[in-house]
Amino acid sequence: MYSSKSHTVTEAQKKMERYCAYQDRCHKEVMGKLSEMRMIPEAIDQIMGHLIQENYLNEERFAKSFARGKFSIKKWGKNRIVNELKQRQISVFNIKIALKEIDEEDYLNTLDQLAHKRLEQIKETNVQKRKKKLADYLLYRGWESNLVYEKLKELI
Repeated sequence: MYSSKSHTVTEAQKKMERYCAYQDRCHKEVMGKLSEMRMIPEAIDQIMGHLIQENYLNEERFAKSFARGKFSIKKWGKNRIVNELKQRQISVFNIKIALKEIDEEDYLNTLDQLAHKRLEQIKETNVQKRKKKLADYLLYRGWESNLVYEKLKELI
């Protein structure tokens, strides 16, 4: 949290430029940060307008890099990515654009690798329990249920 020090609009604007330049941010994160800095609504609107105009803030760019990152680094499925973007108040339009960043072939290969790797880690001998553990793991990570159940049939 910020101390009770108040910031001028210019100081806050510079801070937010650095905050956004370091990593793509969504509008909600920046608004939250400005609220923590105890900025008044008029100042928040002015700073947000500036950040959007100067392309520090770009919701489409944020959604794309978020989707790419969570898929390639955390191996999240599309459902989880969509839910996380919705929580950040990203528009349905931008979510659809973001999902196009994920190559379909890579997506299915990643699911396959993830399922194989997880299956090796499951020590359960009961077939039904093995299936359930693998399914729960993949569903939690946001993989679509039809893909998960196809993968289960194929592997177990």
